[in-house]
Amino acid sequence: MAASTLKLVFFLLFSFFTFSPITSSHHPLDPLTPSEFKLVRTLVKKSYPSPKHNLTFQYISLDEPDKPALHSWLSKPKSKPPPRRAFVITRLNRQSHELIVDLSNRYIVSDKVYNGNDGYPLLTFDEQTVASELPFSYKPFIDSVKKRRLNLSEVVCTTFSVGWFGEEHSGRVIKILCFYIEGSANLYVRPLEGVSLLVDLDELKIVEYYDRARVPVPKAEGTEYRRSKQKPPFGPRLNRFAIEQPDGPGFKINGHKISWANWEFHVGFDVRAGPIISLASIYDLEKGTYRQVLYRGFVSELFVPYMDPTEEWYYKTFFDAGEFGFGQSAVPLEPLADCPANAAFIDAYYAGEDGTPAKISNAICIFEQHSGSVLWRHTEIAIPGEVITEVRPEVSLIVRMVTTIGNYDYILDWEFKPSGSIKIGVGLTGILEVKAADYTHTSQIKEEAYGTLLAKNTIGVYHDHFLTYYLDLDVDGEANSFVKNNLVTKRVTDKSSLRKSYWTVESETAKTESDAKIQLGLKPSELVLVNPNKKTKPGNNIGYRLIPGSISNPLLSSDDFPQIRGAFSNYNVWVTPYNKSEKWAGGQYIDRSHGDDTLATWSLRNRGIENKDIVLWYTMGFHHVPCQEDFPIMPTLSVGFELRPTNFFESNPVLKTKPPNHVNCTTKP
Repeated sequence: MAASTLKLVFFLLFSFFTFSPITSSHHPLDPLTPSEFKLVRTLVKKSYPSPKHNLTFQYISLDEPDKPALHSWLSKPKSKPPPRRAFVITRLNRQSHELIVDLSNRYIVSDKVYNGNDGYPLLTFDEQTVASELPFSYKPFIDSVKKRRLNLSEVVCTTFSVGWFGEEHSGRVIKILCFYIEGSANLYVRPLEGVSLLVDLDELKIVEYYDRARVPVPKAEGTEYRRSKQKPPFGPRLNRFAIEQPDGPGFKINGHKISWANWEFHVGFDVRAGPIISLASIYDLEKGTYRQVLYRGFVSELFVPYMDPTEEWYYKTFFDAGEFGFGQSAVPLEPLADCPANAAFIDAYYAGEDGTPAKISNAICIFEQHSGSVLWRHTEIAIPGEVITEVRPEVSLIVRMVTTIGNYDYILDWEFKPSGSIKIGVGLTGILEVKAADYTHTSQIKEEAYGTLLAKNTIGVYHDHFLTYYLDLDVDGEANSFVKNNLVTKRVTDKSSLRKSYWTVESETAKTESDAKIQLGLKPSELVLVNPNKKTKPGNNIGYRLIPGSISNPLLSSDDFPQIRGAFSNYNVWVTPYNKSEKWAGGQYIDRSHGDDTLATWSLRNRGIENKDIVLWYTMGFHHVPCQEDFPIMPTLSVGFELRPTNFFESNPVLKTKPPNHVNCTTKP
């Protein structure tokens, strides 16, 4: 065995034994443990009268402590922590029950029936699995498969949410669509177009069936993505490389608390949101203390409307976090592939439909990234007789989770930099949602196809991705304001200069929610959350700036039903006063929702947001026009944005950062 291989094996073993999370006393924001899920299950089942067989658990997660209570504990961490509670949504007798369960004292604090007809809770894996199996014992479906001369044993079915399109009463149903896998594991590119079933989820029975069209099933040839099934010629081989950290890892994990370089933060997990970053604070070398940056941040919703309005496709307008669950859909990360050799892993747990805990091994990985980028540098040649070069390499810390929701895989990254920046990244990969068609060449298309012809009988349908992030920034304290530093062109009119124009900054502080709503790209602005109660030595407001990434605004009409439900995507930026109950941009019950409990409806109250505890909501999105390079599996497309300190520090916070021992900074005569 080569020396480098031995080093790698030793490092992996060292990582396993050193970085495994410590399961000591709970931090108030720690996700629920398996034993706590079991306790919730026991307490809830005891509270319901017989029969209990139709009781299902749709959502169980930590009921986070009230913010003042948590801050009180943080100021005295040896004091008694806030009560540990769970928030639970169950289904019983076609009703949704909201329960608060006190885990510390083992009793149910409250049990409220949700009486609204405008939405249903998270779909569980268990009910989706049962629903997907129903077609195989349903004679009309079996006959449809036979008529197409397909092998029933090679058919796979899966679930699709159906949305809402103006019905006064929308039942809890789900659509079942099926695919053909004979010859390829890439099922999503081989749909049985025209065949669909509707299942009542509370009764778990088929209530509608359609076989509207006979469209050729796309061929299996050229769709396989598994390495073991690939045939020559092959693409270029990528050379191996080794990651070595002779000084050991630069981060420490204590339970769910992470410390690295000048950062401290907490990593949580929710069955709906996935990873939750809380209590992110950065050490200020000059002040000699940690300063608050981010109280809580996570993906609030992902809106994915498809652009085919035909009978078989119009309902495909998904809200992936609220309907299917980012956390529930998290997949075990592959060491040395999803995450590098120096990564540590954290397992995650969620509750199944019967309340028992389910484990996702290696759900989150944490690693230092030596990207080859530069933290800062300068070469000075203007001083006679000297050449000065100072360079500091960029090293950052990544927290990563991958969630696979049906055909798409989303890579979610939180990247912390020593400079104080937090970069949030999303990588999109996986399989396109395609439509089977009669076409084999674009010359045959005489009417609207609603997508790109990617291969024979295969259309990649146009669609959008809108990811909305909840960002409760507490910039050096809770009381913050939202400032738009507008860049304005000015004319030189007094002949004092040979110049005719310049631009300057005109600052505007948002006083209400309506003042803060922004569609990016319409005019140049720098958007900053500031602490108006604290200033730097020169007198500037302490702040953090939002640096947007990909900017896309909705193209659906505002009165279209999907857009009514997804109205939180109407603006890229919203700011609301902190409210513990307002964390899901699409509402608590988003499956089949009517759009009357969203970020857009909350903001109609037009509450005051100046010098208050406020939440920044940021939606990044893009319009996806599929292309042939996205087929049969899509190379990762990366998007993101950055939260960057702006007059937060008195000067460059990484000026005195020590470079690794092997880096030389030279001054040459």
